[in-house]
Amino acid sequence: MNPAFSWTNYLLKRQVFALTGKLRFYNPHNEPVLYVEQKMFRLREDIRVFSDERKTQELLLIQARNIIDFAAAYDVIDSTTGLKVGVLRRKGLRSMLRDEWEVLDAGDRPIGMLFEDSVGQALLRRFLLGSLLPQNYDLTIGAQRVADLRQKFSLFGYQMLLDFNMDPGGKLDRRLGIAAGTLLAIIEGKQSN
Repeated sequence: MNPAFSWTNYLLKRQVFALTGKLRFYNPHNEPVLYVEQKMFRLREDIRVFSDERKTQELLLIQARNIIDFAAAYDVIDSTTGLKVGVLRRKGLRSMLRDEWEVLDAGDRPIGMLFEDSVGQALLRRFLLGSLLPQNYDLTIGAQRVADLRQKFSLFGYQMLLDFNMDPGGKLDRRLGIAAGTLLAIIEGKQSN
């Protein structure tokens, strides 16, 4: 696996002025380690994760299965091997009150959940405070919490901290964790705009 996926903490920053989703992931030393770009003019979401901004090596492909789907499923594929890593599937109706995603393994079997911190805070975000109240997500594999994805308050762009420290045993494939942060910044980020 590429060393870019070996860090326990990342800072994700979304480019402010871009026609499509462009993200940068930084390691704890504030060094860029991943660059993400959403393909323009696609009927299905097509998101690519590269090793750098020059796009010298594509590492991950995150692609929606269907054109329009309220409970969209996104396949996460390792671009270097062509093998599916897993799937992130949005829980359609349940996500109206609080964002919820199901985490599936490469065989489409449920292994975990990605969900917004609380219904109360989610409702405050949606109906009163908007982006003034940053989002916080927990990612679980089975019953164990393996990651915390916390949006930072910022007046000048979207930033998210991804913390995988609570997963020393490596239950979560870090590529799925990076894909989760990417989807939250691009897909869920559209809702807050």
